[in-house]
Amino acid sequence: MARSTDMDEVPTPIGRAPAFLGMLDQVSRLAPLKRPVLVIGERGTGKELVAARLALLSDRWDRPLVKLNCAALPEALLDSELFGHEAGAFTGAQKRRLSRFERADGGTMFLDEIGTASQAVQEKLLRVIEYGSFERVGGSETIRVDVRLIGATNADLPAMAREGRFRADLLDRLAFDVVNIPPLRARPEDIPLLAGHFATRMSAELERKVFAGFTDRALARLQAYDWPGNVRELRNVVERSVYRMDHPEKALDEIVLDPFVTPDWQDMAAPVAAPQSSGSAAEALTFPRDFGEDVRAHERSLLESALREAQFSQRRAAELLGLTYYQFRHHLRLHGLADKEARKALGAKG
Repeated sequence: MARSTDMDEVPTPIGRAPAFLGMLDQVSRLAPLKRPVLVIGERGTGKELVAARLALLSDRWDRPLVKLNCAALPEALLDSELFGHEAGAFTGAQKRRLSRFERADGGTMFLDEIGTASQAVQEKLLRVIEYGSFERVGGSETIRVDVRLIGATNADLPAMAREGRFRADLLDRLAFDVVNIPPLRARPEDIPLLAGHFATRMSAELERKVFAGFTDRALARLQAYDWPGNVRELRNVVERSVYRMDHPEKALDEIVLDPFVTPDWQDMAAPVAAPQSSGSAAEALTFPRDFGEDVRAHERSLLESALREAQFSQRRAAELLGLTYYQFRHHLRLHGLADKEARKALGAKG
């Protein structure tokens, strides 16, 4: 039987953090066994990648790896997908449908979001694990299969079992061992490594000759972020930031964490204001001074002057200061100038 997943396409896990390497070592030791495995991890940590690695390193590597997200289907359809159905089993069932378990025979079944399966489906899963057999929906023939089951979830299954929302006996059978995938915030040393990998791939996709790397400021911002979406979110952030680069030949400096930040559509319609006098350059300085406050005041003055010179077009003002539009927007927010009312007040002062 041909594989439903090509193992040559399974990405190699990337990371060198102790927590991550320890998890991979556990996966390598578990892979040759025929026991069920439960993979626990937050969204975006790579639960499907871990399941594929368990299959790849097992003696079932050349047999089917069949995947199904239990949360993606209502109970009736999930039952039919997992266990198949006979013709006439329900309205619309015009012919026999083979089950996912039959397609996975001799190989591995990966059930994502297994905590969302109904009690009836859980009971059938328990029978497959215990006896390797089941019956199709609407049928009486006993189907026997040899399938290794890998379940995945980000839910607290022990708590659900205590509350009666997940079968305790199924949990006992699934949890021969549990692989806990560390979240990205627990492996900060892997962030530059992963970010460089994603940025290089995105640059190649954009047909750029090379990726020039990240500035120290950009890396610091990546490592300071909490990453609730983990590796998946990191990939999106890096790829988004790379494609938005105005000068791809230079190191990436602007990290676009939030794609929902909307531009100010009224930029070009803002009132024209007269340039403000810069004052006397010969003003005497008195000491001691607050260096940081002076720098911030100078930055704000540059932003205000550039806005006035550009007739309050933010894109033009960014060009005047040698910044990208998103860098300029970042500095406006830092100095309280991102709000349209604040800029209107600035124009009134001119």
